[in-house]
Amino acid sequence: MSRIGKMPITIPDGVEVKIDGHHITVKGPKGTLEKDLNQNITVKVDGNIITVETPSKEYGNLHGLTRTLVNNMVCGVKDEYTKTLQINGVGYRAQKQGTKLVMNLGYSHQVIMDAPEGITFDVPDANTIIVRGIDKELVGQTAAVVRTKRPPEVYKGKGIKYAEEHIRRKEGKTGKK
Repeated sequence: MSRIGKMPITIPDGVEVKIDGHHITVKGPKGTLEKDLNQNITVKVDGNIITVETPSKEYGNLHGLTRTLVNNMVCGVKDEYTKTLQINGVGYRAQKQGTKLVMNLGYSHQVIMDAPEGITFDVPDANTIIVRGIDKELVGQTAAVVRTKRPPEVYKGKGIKYAEEHIRRKEGKTGKK
């Protein structure tokens, strides 16, 4: 059995959880999330505690996954998820225009990205992008898509990287001896 799946989820104040068969709806101060869960996993709400149960050990991996997904939904509608990206490079910068993110990344053109529904971009300075949203999966996916516009390179470190990411640097060519 999954140890993570056995852990109960506490519903914080201001968050409402509704289960209809295998469809869960979580409503909170930041918004509403909905998800269809696996047919073999049972989710029960008892007061302000959510428990996830499985019929047998062969669904142990789904047990832990389902519990984590439900917990991410509860945490997301209470407090938003964020991912911070940093831009390194001479002339590389980002700015926000409405809901769009406009980036100068060394190409002959500007890279313009529309924010997906439920995601907002914050640009506190020209070299920092913050991706915000209530859906953890969507926040991570959007941050990954932004990063792919100019991934960091290993020689000079130019490009877009996660704030907590460490880029392993390579030594360049050495002169002929």
